[in-house]
Amino acid sequence: MSKSPLVSHIFTADPSAHVFAGRVYIYPSHDLPDDLPENDLGDHYGMTDYHVLSQDHPEAPAQDHGEALHVKDVPWAERQMWAPDAAYRNGRYYLYFPAKDKAGVFHLGVATSDRPEGPFKAEPEPMRGSFSIDPCVFQAADGEFYIIFGGIWGGQLQRWATGSYDPNGPERQGDELALLPKIARLTPDMLQFATPPRDVAIVDAQGAPLLARDTTRRYFEGPWMHRYRDTYYLSYSTGDTHLLVYATSASPTGPFTFRGQFLTPPIGWTTHHSIVEHNGRWWLYYHDASLSGGISSKRSVKVQELFYEADGSIRLMNP
Repeated sequence: MSKSPLVSHIFTADPSAHVFAGRVYIYPSHDLPDDLPENDLGDHYGMTDYHVLSQDHPEAPAQDHGEALHVKDVPWAERQMWAPDAAYRNGRYYLYFPAKDKAGVFHLGVATSDRPEGPFKAEPEPMRGSFSIDPCVFQAADGEFYIIFGGIWGGQLQRWATGSYDPNGPERQGDELALLPKIARLTPDMLQFATPPRDVAIVDAQGAPLLARDTTRRYFEGPWMHRYRDTYYLSYSTGDTHLLVYATSASPTGPFTFRGQFLTPPIGWTTHHSIVEHNGRWWLYYHDASLSGGISSKRSVKVQELFYEADGSIRLMNP
């Protein structure tokens, strides 16, 4: 299997992979060639648009379908079009994305198209009650669609810990309970929350919630949900410890029991991924900064096969 990026003519990151009509479509963010000052709030990730990639299968060459949506065409958004996701329902394709409004606050937006590659047309306003970053949309076994989202530090999740926006909301520390991703059911038209966002509990094997100081297990950003053998797998990035980890549950809303790490740290600061099945084989899409020589804001999407053990655990992989 090639260890090369899916595409090398642009920098891509945060890939959300889906199979639509038998073809793999990848919805990444688009790192720009600009050299912006780095900080822990991610202001050097200045992305302004999205490109959609696709493959006949995960080992095939990837096609870039060009610009699918630009921030200038999103009436409410000003900057930082970060990690997106996509879904299909009732003959329409939906692109979910975070962006900062004109006050510098992240919200989630939706854009629609009649084709999986776009172009997409954005709704004029963000999703009501939305905040933070990294939307992941998935369909549960009962047919309902849910959205799970959130990221700390630059993703601003800590600023919403009280239920309303506090620009000075601090990161949790030490023995404080770790912040958790949020989940909401979507309305039938896929454009709004049908239920208020609530925490997705992540606990250890004894049922105890994870603590903020547990930085190799606690949630940071980049949630992804998939089902394998009737079990829901919530996987996510630990952020500053550079790991991909996962937890499992019998319910899409949790609680989720932490199971372990499944990808060792790649080249570059961030890790953000998706997991998808294609023709009976499972695949991990992720990114690293190998193409740019380790520049964390210039990343490239890669793919490799993912394997489960007999007990349902995910086999540890090296990028």
